[in-house]
Amino acid sequence: MPALYSDLKGQVVVVTGGAGGIGEAITRAFHAQGCKVGVLDIDTARGERLQAELGAGVCFVPCDLTDIPALKAAIQTIRDAFGPVEILINNAAHDERHETLEVTEAYWDGRMAVNLKHQFFAAQAVLPDMKAAGRGSIVNLGSTSWIIGQGGMAAYTACKSAVLGLTRSLARDFGAFGIRVNAIAPGWIMTERQLELWVTPETEKEIYANQCLKRRLVPDDVARVVVFMSSEEAGAITNQHHVVDGGWT
Repeated sequence: MPALYSDLKGQVVVVTGGAGGIGEAITRAFHAQGCKVGVLDIDTARGERLQAELGAGVCFVPCDLTDIPALKAAIQTIRDAFGPVEILINNAAHDERHETLEVTEAYWDGRMAVNLKHQFFAAQAVLPDMKAAGRGSIVNLGSTSWIIGQGGMAAYTACKSAVLGLTRSLARDFGAFGIRVNAIAPGWIMTERQLELWVTPETEKEIYANQCLKRRLVPDDVARVVVFMSSEEAGAITNQHHVVDGGWT
């Protein structure tokens, strides 16, 4: 049974991309802690099902995170429903593969918008709440793809490496207000999307050859670390980059 952190009960959490994959596991994990969870996601059907299942304490707001005014409005909706935001989990991303020689300027800008830009503006939207409270936690989801030098998606890996720079800058700028900012880099996590699109018996053999742990990594493996990093058990941890990849890197 996952650990329970009493300090998290009743806290207001925003999870971007929180209706599916790793984000859904994070949403469920915070809900199990007794948090009030605001879920932002473009997948309306999945978000509404999740809210209906979990019931009280979850507020789903459909949102295209690449539309920054809509993102800010969605966070305000969560604030109106639950109160000031105390924890932000910047989870949303899209690991679409692409050939470097085929990337256009518009495609590049789109990858920046869906994988990086919203993390900054979501943080900007909640930092005043956290400053006023004198505490807060932001966890930015990165990736090990850039660490291992994965090819075939240069724009994505560029964004995910930039998450670390963003994290460290925010941690330095806002630590004096009691706000902690950390990054988590998942490895190859077996989400529904990964299993449908990329994982074959051959790739799974490759994964186990690289991982120290010879098992599938699942969304809950990441969610447990995210919850811990948001709790007071991690109260002295900030400006850090935590890898959850089964020992690949």
